[in-house]
Amino acid sequence: MEMPFELLMRVRYGECDAQQVVFNARYGDYVDVAATEFYRALFGSYQSLLDRGLDSQVVRMTIDWRSPARFDDVLALRVQVARLGTTSYTLRVEILQQVDGRLVAEAEVTYVMVQTADYSKTAIPDDLRALFERGAPGIRINQAG
Repeated sequence: MEMPFELLMRVRYGECDAQQVVFNARYGDYVDVAATEFYRALFGSYQSLLDRGLDSQVVRMTIDWRSPARFDDVLALRVQVARLGTTSYTLRVEILQQVDGRLVAEAEVTYVMVQTADYSKTAIPDDLRALFERGAPGIRINQAG
């Protein structure tokens, strides 16, 4: 099986707390950046979705922490579609320590597809559904420097 979409990110100093680990709220930021890069891999850009009068809104996010991440660590965020409904979809994001593969956190984030005219939910168009079903296996974006 091919490796799922992966984003490499380096932990910055300002993302850490008094315990010298990544502050818990930053993981939501990491998941959002990984989802945005996943969309870029699927659609070419997030703007292409907006240009169609579509957007997606977060309706649920869960994060389970497994081990700490610290300043200057490189994290590998692996994104896959976990569920694809009529108007919503769920992404699963595994956050791993890139050096040794240690699991740092697991997240699931559920989005609802909406029309930008009034932000009412709408069915995921068939062409986008096909892109979500295919995913972006083997694509790695390196923002770690």
